[in-house]
Amino acid sequence: MKQELFTPKPDEKDMRDAYCDALIAAGEANDRVVAIDCDLSNSLGTGRFRARFPERAFNLGIMEANACSMAAGLSLTGFVPFVHSFAVFTSRRMTDQIFLSCAYAGLNVKLIGGDAGVSAAVNGGTHMAFEDFGVLHSIVGLRLFEPTDNTMVRALIPRIASEYGVDYIRMPRRSVVKIYEPNEVFVPGEAKRLREGKDVTLIVSGVLVSEALLAADMLEDEGIHATVLDCFTIQPLDAEQIVERAQATGCVVTAENHNIIGGLGSAVAELLSERAPVPLERIGIKNSFGEVGSQGYLMDRFGLRAKDICEAAHRVIERKQR
Repeated sequence: MKQELFTPKPDEKDMRDAYCDALIAAGEANDRVVAIDCDLSNSLGTGRFRARFPERAFNLGIMEANACSMAAGLSLTGFVPFVHSFAVFTSRRMTDQIFLSCAYAGLNVKLIGGDAGVSAAVNGGTHMAFEDFGVLHSIVGLRLFEPTDNTMVRALIPRIASEYGVDYIRMPRRSVVKIYEPNEVFVPGEAKRLREGKDVTLIVSGVLVSEALLAADMLEDEGIHATVLDCFTIQPLDAEQIVERAQATGCVVTAENHNIIGGLGSAVAELLSERAPVPLERIGIKNSFGEVGSQGYLMDRFGLRAKDICEAAHRVIERKQR
């Protein structure tokens, strides 16, 4: 039976605003939740948290490493700090502090990376994080999240605030395509199965989820039935579901707004090479630096569209049939 076609519709507000809604809700539930900004509260939308809880909001200016160290100190005294900057700074500039002061020390720090991947748009290559997951992926115990839409952000942030540990969340600032309905439940390490198909498995994250659903419709028109998994955490990875779907369909395509090295594609490739070797194609940034342009232009430029996922699906199915 033909599945209902996916019609992309933008969420009702920017993701940064949905994020701040969720952070305020977490702050109202727990008076130990605090926000640390690095001179980007306007850009990342945390100004309303400062207005609601002025005594729990701190701006450290452009001293990102110091902000992470301060967060570690706040965690030691029982607070739940959320540290905010652009993803390039939250990952690369804070790496040593995340490793030593937070993860190695076994503390409770939440790290937010805005303008992930091509969503950085006109901020250009210097501010375009294609490698943030790759930089952080090997740190022991660190959870890595990429929320898909505002519904997921609103559900995940209070949960993340209530669970002890070091977490990194990468996200766009602007509006994204709405995927989920209110009251949807999201469990870290459990991918959401959005489509069921027998011919190929599409494992995707972030802004590529809507492109994968469009690709699944395009493939359906050709008689190709695709499973679509929204893998919104790559650490922990939903290993059991990925292996089960890979074995059931016999081939896999991953798609991400990140370098294919060190992100979702790498995590899936490592898993499948050990537990379910099947043909795999990876859609993502092919080891390139970013550049200036609109998000739409950059998605075309780096091959992150539904048509690119379809072409990869055709290639991987052909390899399966050899």
